[in-house]
Amino acid sequence: MHPMLNIAVKAARRAGSVVQRASLNLDTIRVEKKKHNDFVTDVDRAAEQAIVDMILEAYPKHAILAEESGAKGVGSSEYEWIIDPIDGTTNFLHGHQQYAISIALAHKGQVQQAVVYDPSRNDLFTASRGVGAFLNDRRIRVSKRFMMNECVIATGFPVSDQSYIDQYLGMLKDVLGKTAGVRREGAASLDLCNVACGRVDGFWELNLKPWDIAAGSLIVQEAGGIVTDLTGEQEWLESGDIVAANPKVLAQLLATIAPHLNK
Repeated sequence: MHPMLNIAVKAARRAGSVVQRASLNLDTIRVEKKKHNDFVTDVDRAAEQAIVDMILEAYPKHAILAEESGAKGVGSSEYEWIIDPIDGTTNFLHGHQQYAISIALAHKGQVQQAVVYDPSRNDLFTASRGVGAFLNDRRIRVSKRFMMNECVIATGFPVSDQSYIDQYLGMLKDVLGKTAGVRREGAASLDLCNVACGRVDGFWELNLKPWDIAAGSLIVQEAGGIVTDLTGEQEWLESGDIVAANPKVLAQLLATIAPHLNK
């Protein structure tokens, strides 16, 4: 395992311990509302601090981009850690076990190392660029399905910004009509990991943040999948609009979405 990936794994597991201890007493968690349907808790902050402390202890000159504490040292280093301490906070607060810790390391703007840790299942997804993607040390690959009517596609609903809800619902209607089903589970990092290990055949969502998708996207790519924005280009990390799928499904999913892009 690459030394930087090893640090990310240790940091994710430490944060996972913080999160899982808190999950035993959900009623005591302090919750703040950042904006509509967007929450932060004292657990998010504690988990994030655990991650940041471990990373900066090992690599004190690296930059940090974290969901709760923001950017530190960005522009001062070629290395940037992109961190989501709890992807799926709303699920976590409701005791719905679909949430994860997501940590990515970018070098000169390109993600090189990735960890997504699901503490409730003790599932650890990892990837290093050019080395492959793994679930609990077992190599994973995207699905081989190619008929859309046999595929299950994951997505995420617009919750905090509903200005494009009608556009999204048009996409959803057409995807539902062409596939075996659509799943919405509320944690983009895990949706991407589910694409990577073939549990679903594709994923799309709009208006995500870098910490939602940086790690999961590398895991998809290293599992043999393709990641693009909604137009098939590579601006997904900047725009937050993302499509990920196995190579045979990607073009079909993009074509299904395309008629709704200018509405």
